[in-house]
Amino acid sequence: MGGPHSDSQRISPTMTSHYDHAQVQEFWQYVWERDDVYELDDDAVDPTYVLGMFPYTSGTLHMGHVRNYAITDAYARYRRMRGDDVLHPMGWDAFGLPAENAAFERKTDPRSWTEACIRRMREELETMGFGYDWSREITTCEPDYYRWNQWLFERFYEEDLVEYEAAAVNWCPDCETVLADAQVSEDDGERVCWRCETPVGRRELDQWFFTITDYAEELHEGLDDLEGWPEGVREIQRNWIGRQEGTRITFDVSHDGGSDDDRGDGSDAGTVDVFSTRPETIHGATYLAVSPGHDLARELAETDDAVAEYVDTARTRDPDEVGFDGVETDATAVHPLTGDELPVYVAGYVLEDVGTGAVMGVPAHNERDHAFADEHDLPIERVIRPADDADVETAAYTGEGVLEESGEYDGVASERARERIVAENDALEADVTYRLRDWLISRQRYWGTPIPIVHCDDCGPVTVPEDELPVELPEFVRTTGNPLDAAEEWKETTCPDCGASAERETDTMDTFVDSSWYYLRFLSPDLADAPFDVDRADDWLPVDVYVGGDEHAVLHLLYTRFFTKALADLGLLEEREPIRELKSQGTVLYDGEKMSSSKGNVVVPEEYGAETTRLFVLSAAHPEQDFEWTANNVRGAYDLQQTLYGMAADFVDEGDTRIERRDHDDYVAREIDRTIAAATEEYERFRFHRAATEIRELARLLRRYREYDRPNGAVHRRGLLTLAALIAPMAPHLGEECWNKLRGERLVVEADWPEPDGDVGAYQRERQLVDRTLEDVRDIVDVADIDEPDRIELVVAADWKYRAAELVADAAGGDGIDVDGIVDRLFDHGALEIAADRERVAAFVGRLTGRDGGDGEDMLPADRELAVLERADWLVTDEFGATVAVRQADAADDLAAKARPGKPAIRIE
Repeated sequence: MGGPHSDSQRISPTMTSHYDHAQVQEFWQYVWERDDVYELDDDAVDPTYVLGMFPYTSGTLHMGHVRNYAITDAYARYRRMRGDDVLHPMGWDAFGLPAENAAFERKTDPRSWTEACIRRMREELETMGFGYDWSREITTCEPDYYRWNQWLFERFYEEDLVEYEAAAVNWCPDCETVLADAQVSEDDGERVCWRCETPVGRRELDQWFFTITDYAEELHEGLDDLEGWPEGVREIQRNWIGRQEGTRITFDVSHDGGSDDDRGDGSDAGTVDVFSTRPETIHGATYLAVSPGHDLARELAETDDAVAEYVDTARTRDPDEVGFDGVETDATAVHPLTGDELPVYVAGYVLEDVGTGAVMGVPAHNERDHAFADEHDLPIERVIRPADDADVETAAYTGEGVLEESGEYDGVASERARERIVAENDALEADVTYRLRDWLISRQRYWGTPIPIVHCDDCGPVTVPEDELPVELPEFVRTTGNPLDAAEEWKETTCPDCGASAERETDTMDTFVDSSWYYLRFLSPDLADAPFDVDRADDWLPVDVYVGGDEHAVLHLLYTRFFTKALADLGLLEEREPIRELKSQGTVLYDGEKMSSSKGNVVVPEEYGAETTRLFVLSAAHPEQDFEWTANNVRGAYDLQQTLYGMAADFVDEGDTRIERRDHDDYVAREIDRTIAAATEEYERFRFHRAATEIRELARLLRRYREYDRPNGAVHRRGLLTLAALIAPMAPHLGEECWNKLRGERLVVEADWPEPDGDVGAYQRERQLVDRTLEDVRDIVDVADIDEPDRIELVVAADWKYRAAELVADAAGGDGIDVDGIVDRLFDHGALEIAADRERVAAFVGRLTGRDGGDGEDMLPADRELAVLERADWLVTDEFGATVAVRQADAADDLAAKARPGKPAIRIE
């Protein structure tokens, strides 16, 4: 390690007062790498785990990457300087359709393209100076990573967390693959692919699913405990999970030619369950409708050609295109309360994956049911009387009211009837449903993890034996559709169970499988006999801080939570939530729009230099806010670097300081402490933009300090070292270079975070007192039109006024403020001379009560206020060129009446 006088640390690449980042970055990156400052020892105990969402290997870094990784890097560096062991790794989300498409367009293969992208992006990350533990680098397209995707798939399969079934799925004709529901976006009301924005259709295919719905309740309930997550992200997940309390209602169903076999929908033989949030409307049900994918619809299709034709067409149509068409069947349902027979329809507006896939049609009180009844000329029977007696023939009434035409429940308020009907009828039972559907992981593409399944005509789907993992991808074949289907030699295999000829599964896994557990692989990336070190995971998890865009609230973050819970149930983890604190980064805008190569508004990171770019994206706004990229604001980040470096260089080159301490040295020392305290709080809260403001303010003060008088050497050097340390997490090369010039101990990246020398409790109040006083002096000078004041007098209030303010503040929290009582206490306790003017004292106390508690709250004591202004009087002299006197008011002072706590009286001559 580079010690205080290490030659390698003390060779300064920069020889002038101009800071040239390009000239110094290579040197300091070499030193950091040589000293392994970012590598975490495997024996570390509960390190701070800081992680940015790893990048997709698109080929180049964009500004969104830079902002994400600047945030994580700054915080990781800060925690390291606070004495933490820090885990800050990086890897590559390397599988995916875009790489396959890019390789196809360039007449190459996905692996070659991806590896070239990784080399380029890694070089860019290193150029930016991000402090990663590269010894833990992972790449998801490498067999030693995706082997564990397959291993985990098989463990999930053994625990019944995997299903293989025919399903109507979202199909992107451009990508030629299926999409999970979460990968279908809305664009002007049209369902489109989240990647290529091509309109999405429907197909029926045999597909692989992870049964994430098994964890729906825990995923929903656990959101309340994620206090370190943005509420917006938690709300997105709540809405996606879509927990809904209601009632399950059972209808007996019969039809000509049918059987009483169990229909496979979880209900008894010959029954259909529906889910309703309005069970009090049950007497208004005039039909039963099931989705085209419902088991009853499939059974009816076997004997009814009209139903069969409708089911075949409806299941492959986009749900938005179906409208309110449908087909009546020969089945009838028995109303569970009245015994009436209801017609049964197969209807496209009933969704297979919502509720039970069946509804009781109540046209009078449900808008969709009303539209369907209109289309098919079905009865509309009102059973809730609204206050305005609305006509339900023209529109459904969906509000509350009083029941009618509901037998024994007539006249009962709908809210009360809702409870009674469920409690008093066996066919109705309280239930909960979820919008969340199982996670469709099948992709009909090449560049992904092969699903480790062999299809045997006799045995069905069989998992590949563990000792044969990984099932590696074959050589890439250029073809349309799924290239694995064309890999005939690779497909042909034998069944692990019976030895007969069989075929490999040609679907690959959704790439979100890769990113659902990658945070665990970083703990032990070279482990050969397990996906991760279980003991280390129990010690090091959860991830302390995770940074990324909230567009991944469902696609990634929900899946990661599911994986963690499933792994815990497999006995591989103790933690059930993967992330303690989530930070959602905002967007970098250009001319009001998100930067995008398609819009031609991209600013590449190297255009303004690595250090300037990362300092600007951190200082421009709160990490969660969007901000506009402007050259003028970028210039501010550049100027700050030049200022800090120039100050350090001037201190070393000139060295004109003194040893003795004066009042204004003490003031500067206090401001250094105040800045440390404030900047530390801002770093803790990820408010890097405010930390940068504190750094600018201290730099401005130190420049004035040096210009005002020959500075105290110790105070000045401490202030400059403080600036170097505080800027180092955001601009590490600059911090290291300044620290080096000032002969700081060790490397700044390994240095201790600066600490205030004294009590910082009143620092903010001291700063406010000085700023307010300076502003008052400026106002008087401007109003009185004084060009060059000769003498400025600052008079601190008399002691009794501070005591009065304290008493008023104490009384403000009670039933009322007794002005006379406070005045009595001031006289009784000797705070005032007997000769003092009682009327004047009472008037002052009265004015304090009119200020909602006066100045007593967080008030500086009189002697502290006097001392602060005495230490700060040089700022007044420096700004106005006048002699400054600071004193406390006495009884005979004509300024005494004007002075009050926190607001000195001012006289300017």
